[in-house]
Amino acid sequence: MKIGFLAMSGLRAHDPKLIELGLTFPGVIERGRVVASMPCLALLILAAVTPDDHEVHYFEAHDSNSLPEDLYSCDLVAISALTAQAFEAYSAAKQLRSQGVIVALGGLHATVCPEEATEHVDFVFVGEGERSWPDFLKFLADVGHQDLTLSAKRIWRAKDFGPVDFQNAPLPRYDLLKNGNWNRFPVQTTRGCPWRCDFCASSIMLDQPYRKRPVDQVLRDIRAIKKLRKRPFIELADDNTFVDHRWGRELCEALIPERSKWFTETDISVADDEELLRLLRRARCRQLLIGLESNDAEDLGGIELKADFKRRRAADYMDAVRRIQSHGITVNGCFVLGLDHQGPDAFQRILDFAMAVPLYEVQVTVMTPFPGTPLYDRLLNEGRIIEPGRWDLCTLFDVNFVPKKMSVQQLREGIYWLASRLYDPAVVQQRRYPFFRNLN
Repeated sequence: MKIGFLAMSGLRAHDPKLIELGLTFPGVIERGRVVASMPCLALLILAAVTPDDHEVHYFEAHDSNSLPEDLYSCDLVAISALTAQAFEAYSAAKQLRSQGVIVALGGLHATVCPEEATEHVDFVFVGEGERSWPDFLKFLADVGHQDLTLSAKRIWRAKDFGPVDFQNAPLPRYDLLKNGNWNRFPVQTTRGCPWRCDFCASSIMLDQPYRKRPVDQVLRDIRAIKKLRKRPFIELADDNTFVDHRWGRELCEALIPERSKWFTETDISVADDEELLRLLRRARCRQLLIGLESNDAEDLGGIELKADFKRRRAADYMDAVRRIQSHGITVNGCFVLGLDHQGPDAFQRILDFAMAVPLYEVQVTVMTPFPGTPLYDRLLNEGRIIEPGRWDLCTLFDVNFVPKKMSVQQLREGIYWLASRLYDPAVVQQRRYPFFRNLN
C-alpha cells in the first residue's frame, strides 16, 4: 500500500487589523514561520512504525488548495492538524476521498473532537499513535475494499493499546526529508509538562505522566539528522525539557561533542541551576522559550491545575531571565493576554518588564480556549465564548472570548498597542543590544 503522511502547516489569523498590520509580530510570527518550516515529528514517527512492505511518503500543505498532486496516487493518507487547521484538514480530506483515497486524521484536534472528525474522514486517531497505527494497517489489510464508512472501528484510541514505550522510541523517518528544504529538525527528548496550565492544548494528547527518553536515544536521532544535513539546527520538540535538572545536565554533557545548535522550551526553574546553565551554553543551546504568561503574580493565580508554580515564581522572573541570558543563551519570553485577572494595565506592565530585563525575544499571544482544555469548558459554561465551534479562530491571535476585566475591544486594541511598541525595529535593537554587549 502507498501511504502519504500529510502535515497541515502554516500560520493563520483572521483579525483584519492584524492582517492590515501585515502580521508583523516578530516574536510570534517569526516563531510561527519556524514551526511551519519544521517537519511534523508525529508523522515521521508513524512512518517509522509502518511495516516495511508499505511505500511511505511525507508531504506538507499550507491549505486544501495547495495539496501536492502525488497525494492523489496514495491508497491511504494520514493527516496531522492542529485545531486552527481543522477545517482545512477536513477540506483536504474531502478532496482526497472524492478520488478514492482513504483518509485518517490525528493530532490535537482529532483527539478532542473525534466524533466531529468522523464526519469528514474515514478514520480518526485519538492520542499517541505509535501503538495503534500498526494494528490499524493490519485492520485495513483484512477489510480490503469494504465500505469503510460502515466500519465499527472508525475511531482508534491510544488507551486501547496500552502505554507507549517512550524509553524505546523508534527512530523517526528523517530519511523521508532528504529532498526537502527544512531549516530545522525536530527531536523529542521528553513528553508532557507537570504544570498543566488550564489553557494548554499540548497536554490533551497525553494521558501519561511526564516522561524522559534515554540520552543515548536522543543522540541517535540527532546523528541520523546529521546524515542529512552537515550542520542542522535542532529543535527539541518538548513542552518542558528541563523539569529534571540532573537529567538535563546529563543531556547537555552528551550534546557538547555533537556541536549542533539547538532550541527548546522549558520553565523558569532552569535559572536556578548554574551548572546546567553553563552546560547549556557549552552544548550550543541558542535559545530557551519560557512561558512566563504574565509578570504579575496576581494574573497567574489559578491558571495551573496542579500547582501555582508560575505564580510563586513571578517575583523572580526578571532576575531569573537575566541569569539565563548572562550565560549567552537568549530567552524568548512568552506572555498570554486576556487572562482572567488581567486588566487594561497589563499591556504597559508587560512592555515595561520586557524593556527592563531586557528580553532578547518576546512572544505575545491571546488566551485561546482550545477545545478539550479546562479553559474551553469553563468559558463555554460561563457563556464567554463568542463563536463556539469556530476552530479556525484558535490561532493564538484572534479574540474569541469575553475577558473578565476588560472588554473584547480593549483586549484587541491592547494587543495592537503592545505589538506596535515591542516589535518596532528600534525597540527590538534596544532590547537585544545589551545581550550582545554582555556576551562580548
